[in-house]
Formats: sequence, structure tokens, C-alpha cells
Amino acid sequence: MVIFGYSKEKATELMLKVHNEGRATVSSGTREEMERDVQRLHEYGLWATLQRDDEF
Repeated sequence: MVIFGYSKEKATELMLKVHNEGRATVSSGTREEMERDVQRLHEYGLWATLQRDDEF
């Protein structure tokens, strides 16, 4: 909610997807944008990685 401005409902949906499936796509865009988003998540103490769409 804080990092991406998601509603409580959207944040809960993503949290449950990570809990149940082990991963969730929380952002998409150019490589540079995603590298910035991963850095923001790391700074917030969260684990995040990049993955290309064709690898998912």
C-alpha cells in the first residue's frame, strides 16, 4: 500500500497470492523502472526480484 499506493484490497490480494503461490507480480514496466521498484522494495525490507514476462 505504501510503496505503490495500492488500495488495502489490492495489497491484501497480492499478499495472499505470495503466501499461497510463493510469488506475485506487483509492478511491471521497463527494466529501469523495475530495477527502481525492486530497490524501493529492498529499502523497505522486502524481498523482490526481476523476472521477464516470457520467463514466468
